[in-house]
Amino acid sequence: MNENAPHIPTEVYLGFLGRTIDIHWNYHAMLMFFVWIVLVPICVTVMRFHKPPPSEKGLQRDVSLWHREWWFFSVHKFGLLFAMFLAVSGTCVALVVSGGFSQSTHSYLGMMTVLMGVGQVISSQMRGTRGGKYREGSDINDPKTWEGDQYSRTPKRRLFEAYHKTSGYFTMLVAFGAIGSGLMQYNMPILTLVFFLFVFIGLAAWVIYEFKGRSYDGYRVAHGYGLEHPYNKEREFF
Repeated sequence: MNENAPHIPTEVYLGFLGRTIDIHWNYHAMLMFFVWIVLVPICVTVMRFHKPPPSEKGLQRDVSLWHREWWFFSVHKFGLLFAMFLAVSGTCVALVVSGGFSQSTHSYLGMMTVLMGVGQVISSQMRGTRGGKYREGSDINDPKTWEGDQYSRTPKRRLFEAYHKTSGYFTMLVAFGAIGSGLMQYNMPILTLVFFLFVFIGLAAWVIYEFKGRSYDGYRVAHGYGLEHPYNKEREFF
């Protein structure tokens, strides 16, 4: 480690315990690796590539943890909520045992990653209502019952998708930088090797999924592929 590298404490005194304890940074590294290199990419991959193929009437039942056809959404939603719980907890513990913000490259990238991750959770609450012509509870003869933020493509839904998707991918990119800078700061050769291995495995998987055409359009999956649906009609010549 060079002389300009940030000081990494190896023990901390905790007043509420009344004693000094050793700091095991390898636990922090493994936790954040699991969250940002394993769990988050899996949840994103499932959402992007494991939706069912578009059908004539789409997914007629509303989103539910108990409906098998929505399993991809449940994995994405609850998996990422769990991931953010672990990430925020790990960050809080790191701040406590290190005596605050260290102002290293890793700390800046790590904090940015966690804050953007929290932003993803917050933005997910803005997705609005679903709607749909063939959704259970809708009257196929009454267009007013079809209305919903997703089905009608309201400005609120458009803004949600524009931010949530774009920011989500950017958050993963920043997370890779945070993990990489952390491994440079705290040398763990085996975890570093696994880090690069997982990155290349993830890249290969996405290339294969794209080659097979598995990135189905979410609107067509949810509501059907017919041109009677507003957003399909809007993209008729796409």
